[in-house]
Amino acid sequence: MATLEVRDVNKNFGGVQALRDVNLSVDAGSVHAIIGPNGAGKSTLLNCMVGRLLPDTGSVMFNGQSLLGLRPHEINQLGVARVFQTPEIFPDLTLVENVIVPALAKRDGAFNFHAWERIDAQKDIMDEAESVLEEVGLIKFKDLSAASLSRGDKRRLELAMCLVQHPKLLLLDEPTAGMSRADTNATIDLLKRIGERGITKIVIEHDMHVVFSLAQKISVMAQGTVIVEGEPTAIKGDPKVQEAYLGGAHL
Repeated sequence: MATLEVRDVNKNFGGVQALRDVNLSVDAGSVHAIIGPNGAGKSTLLNCMVGRLLPDTGSVMFNGQSLLGLRPHEINQLGVARVFQTPEIFPDLTLVENVIVPALAKRDGAFNFHAWERIDAQKDIMDEAESVLEEVGLIKFKDLSAASLSRGDKRRLELAMCLVQHPKLLLLDEPTAGMSRADTNATIDLLKRIGERGITKIVIEHDMHVVFSLAQKISVMAQGTVIVEGEPTAIKGDPKVQEAYLGGAHL
């Protein structure tokens, strides 16, 4: 059964066709990678999934419900969370405060300043925030300012901010960009552990080590459309993929 269904999606920007007849079906509980050269339309497609962009034509369905016309926070309330290409955190807050903010917003439907003022009395929210920070390996830094973190740890913090919302679908836009190989491998292990929760994941990634370590299915995009889709073993040797990646330099 598909958690996400994208059908015949098109998107133009001033006459430039960023997406062209894109079709995508993401199975429940799976890790589905979207790969392709820069400018292939991957992030544009992700933005259409989360309400940051409205497709010109086509449909985006999440668990049988249309996402078109919904605002990002409404889509988030349905169970869709996103890790951005550049980590979107609150640098002036502590790590635990960063995780508490989305936890309260998810519980209350929007961020409630009155709930924030009473946070010391809400042990359940505090306990859950600390539990998620422990899961991503950041609990020892919980009282530090988020601005003090390395880029890799900021990405882990943003992942914790997503996990505390109990998403059904997690979208990860280049989750290991800028990381060392050690940090990348640690992130792969973390995402595998998260997979035990049954969360469906869509991963946009240029690092093929990450893609082939995680994905059960891969969609390859070029020039705004999906040119081939299949299991990792089939994708590796596909001539269309080799051509899209300029002779396979990235594979």
